[in-house]
Amino acid sequence: MVNHQTIGDGTAHLSAEDLAALRENLHEQRLFRQEQLRQLTGPVTSRAEDRLRQRASAQIEVHVKLAATARMVLADVEAALTRMNDGSYGACHLCRRPIDRERLTIVPQARYCARCQQVREAIR
Repeated sequence: MVNHQTIGDGTAHLSAEDLAALRENLHEQRLFRQEQLRQLTGPVTSRAEDRLRQRASAQIEVHVKLAATARMVLADVEAALTRMNDGSYGACHLCRRPIDRERLTIVPQARYCARCQQVREAIR
């Protein structure tokens, strides 16, 4: 039997099971991004230095961009976990309405509902 008990003001549309699954997803993403950053920014050995010198500048640029993206996503995941802990998870940062459960399932670190996200992207 599924328990549809709800948690907190900002997460009233999410059941305890929803939150548990989303929290698990966020923890997995955090571990993945932390490992990715370790691999991308780890200490350089002399052998790795030789390989880096041989790489084209485009490859190095991709490496730098991947690390930047990993840092950004990791920060978003950490922020989502903080929102879960303080009870504000699942509420749009702009309109304060609940973010659709389906959106959170796809992008558990989402800060904005789909409508507000579209508005933000249109402004860019």
